[in-house]
Amino acid sequence: MGRLLGAIADVGRAPSGGYERFAWTAHDLTLREWFAAEAAARGLDLVLDRAGNQWAWWGDPDADGPGVVTGSHLDSVPGGGAFDGPLGVASAFAALDALRAAGVRPERPLGIVNFSDEEGARFGLACLGSRAVTGTVGADTLLALRDGAGDSLADVLGREVPAGGAGGARGAGGASRGVLLEHYGRDDEALARVGVFVELHVEQGRYLADLPADQEAPVAVGAAIWPHGRWRVDLAGEANHAGTTPLAHRHDPMLDLARLITDVRAAAEHAGALATLAKVEVEPNGVNAIPSRVRAWIDARAETEDAVHQVLTMPASGPTADFVAPAPSAEFAADRGPLTATNSALGGAGLARWGAVRESWTPATVFDPVLAGQLAEVVGRPGSDLPAPVIGTGAGHDAGIFAAAGFPTAMLFVRNPTGISHSPAEFAEAADCDAGVRALTAVLADLLTAPPHPSSIHFEA
Repeated sequence: MGRLLGAIADVGRAPSGGYERFAWTAHDLTLREWFAAEAAARGLDLVLDRAGNQWAWWGDPDADGPGVVTGSHLDSVPGGGAFDGPLGVASAFAALDALRAAGVRPERPLGIVNFSDEEGARFGLACLGSRAVTGTVGADTLLALRDGAGDSLADVLGREVPAGGAGGARGAGGASRGVLLEHYGRDDEALARVGVFVELHVEQGRYLADLPADQEAPVAVGAAIWPHGRWRVDLAGEANHAGTTPLAHRHDPMLDLARLITDVRAAAEHAGALATLAKVEVEPNGVNAIPSRVRAWIDARAETEDAVHQVLTMPASGPTADFVAPAPSAEFAADRGPLTATNSALGGAGLARWGAVRESWTPATVFDPVLAGQLAEVVGRPGSDLPAPVIGTGAGHDAGIFAAAGFPTAMLFVRNPTGISHSPAEFAEAADCDAGVRALTAVLADLLTAPPHPSSIHFEA
């Protein structure tokens, strides 16, 4: 594991100590080349699907599949950590090595996947690659997404992806090719190769780190992913000179942004949810210019869909008698007219007055309970007869997209002593990473050689 992660440790490292590994940039293409090289070193067959995801197969999934798939992603959020995504991909290669070293003879193929643009940092939609290959979001919608520079996904794929998609992958008929825009999107051929998907990931929280000593466990099994969505709010203002415009004459959307931030926080506290406003675009973004427009994004998630609904529908007067949410400024209201509805799929009359536009929504995703129970028994806990803990998560994953698409899916979480993620402080001890590899190896050995549970995984005979 140290060698695998160490090989990519300097790719995309930012001055903050974190990583800037955005989809289809030079750093991402370098990581895709690393994935292809690791696959080639093991004699695996590298396949690029219609959405640009990389699949490395031990065995022939077309002749002997569907198979067992593991892996994760290699891209990052701005300033992200070293483990979110890469730990799952590196662990997959390490587990394959362990299976071969142990002389395991699989009865079905094993695939390792690198999903493209899981974080959504460049084009604003998380799990873009897995949504594309499963057809969860249509190809036309995805190709029209634009990054901060104004380039569409179609522009980027057409301009920046070399033949073979950075790694010489074979496509239909074994020909070498890149991502073909005319074929971009759902790939039934790729999906038919997947019988079950298991994703290993660093834990993005402190559940495992906070377990009492007599219940200690370095690895947990995933139970479900919380429902979550992203909304955009546009705040109109009037550009003017910072040194000559009296305060009373200003139409400053930054004041509305401040009010929106407090509204979002109060609504989340009231609903028992998590809501974050952390991405903002300001135009023209000059130190001596009053902004003409501010665009902000809200991320909301909770254990239940109803709680997320409450965030978007908090009464305008506030969640308690002691809190009165400040109204949008007069110039904002005049610019937009009466704000009595929202474009959010959740609707309502609280944050709706800000005109929030839903950009993505993922409902609650429950992983296959039979498969989760099976994995918990296989993984166990060191020095105990107890099964591994089974926990939920508020973070989205490609595994959630595949589970929602009807594939038997499971997750393994490796202990994170800091509990921090999407930050340079994200961490996993080397011993826990090794425990994760052992757990994944045991799970894969079980799935590759044992008959599937009749109510869960449906491999063809």
